Amino acid sequence: MASINLVKGGRVDLYKEAPSLKKIGVGLGWDANSSDTGKDFDLDASAFMLSANGKVPASEFFIFYNNLKSPDGSVLHSGDNLKGDGDGDDETILVDLTLIPVNISELIFVVTIYDAANRGQNFGQVKNSYIRIYDQDTKVELLKYDLEENFSIETALEFGRLYKKDGSWRFQAVGTGYKFGLQAFVDKYV
Repeated sequence: MASINLVKGGRVDLYKEAPSLKKIGVGLGWDANSSDTGKDFDLDASAFMLSANGKVPASEFFIFYNNLKSPDGSVLHSGDNLKGDGDGDDETILVDLTLIPVNISELIFVVTIYDAANRGQNFGQVKNSYIRIYDQDTKVELLKYDLEENFSIETALEFGRLYKKDGSWRFQAVGTGYKFGLQAFVDKYV
């Protein structure tokens, strides 16, 4: 199966693409442009596990660098990559679709720039950013969303959402930028 390249707003039914899919990896990657702000670019991937009301049922369902595992074990964060060095995924969130509690209907994936205002950093200084979904068991990439838009002043991005519809997990490429930090997402979803 060839990987699907999504555009903003694009949706994919993951079970249609991989009927035996049970565990996915959500890989996020980026590179800093050559502009020097005097500080490393510390981008942080996070996931919010939402119930039907659009909120996390408890703060433990907000997965990020200070909470690497959901209470049910269905979502695991690879840990904080402070520089984004190297090729491939910079941070990964592993999701076991079979363990997600029935009261969780959606996962929102966001990326924020740590301490962006104080460091004078924004996504206009970031290149090659993407989110990809792959089958954990086979390592086959199912889809990829390259963030091609140039966000010149934004410091936070809602990359994508994984949601359940008609008994099937689906992914939507969101690609919406904001001028705030991680706390604003926490205020919205927690």
